[in-house]
Amino acid sequence: MKEDVLEPIDGRIDEVFALVMTLDERRPAPELPRRLTALFKDLARPDPSHPPSETLDLIWALWISHPDADAAGAMAAAVDAMAAEDFETAAGILDGLVVRRPRWSEAWNKRATLAFVQERDDEALFGIEQTLLLEPRHFGAISGFGQICLRHGRWPEAKAAFQVALSINPHLRGLREAIADIDAGGRTRRFH
Repeated sequence: MKEDVLEPIDGRIDEVFALVMTLDERRPAPELPRRLTALFKDLARPDPSHPPSETLDLIWALWISHPDADAAGAMAAAVDAMAAEDFETAAGILDGLVVRRPRWSEAWNKRATLAFVQERDDEALFGIEQTLLLEPRHFGAISGFGQICLRHGRWPEAKAAFQVALSINPHLRGLREAIADIDAGGRTRRFH
């Protein structure tokens, strides 16, 4: 039955939602580049010192980089495999990365993204949770969580997640549209 399948997901959604709603109480993992803090502060300013697109590019570049060349190369290979829709290869690489580098938030995020694309939401939620435990400012993971909430009819949680993501990155226009759509009762679209 559908209800039997959704019950564990609903419990998992509740757990991740509780984490999302307390992210402001958490600190990023010390392994993350310190430069991220200044970039996030600039991103949130009404008049940022750099164009938001440049700041976002730097944030993503720092998240996806790793000081270990082998890990960085594996991540690049995983991203390429995902882009080519070679999900089996991407999964193998990302599974290995989170085992070898369990404190690399972006390895968890990419693994969660792959699970989301494949509609393996329980695994995606686990990856999102791991990402946010290491990098509570990860607006991409928070947005992904909101997408999963939408997929499971959890509109209030989706809206709250999108609002949290916007508080970190106010330049996510698609999330503003998603919130407006939820408020208008148009609860069937997925937003990217």
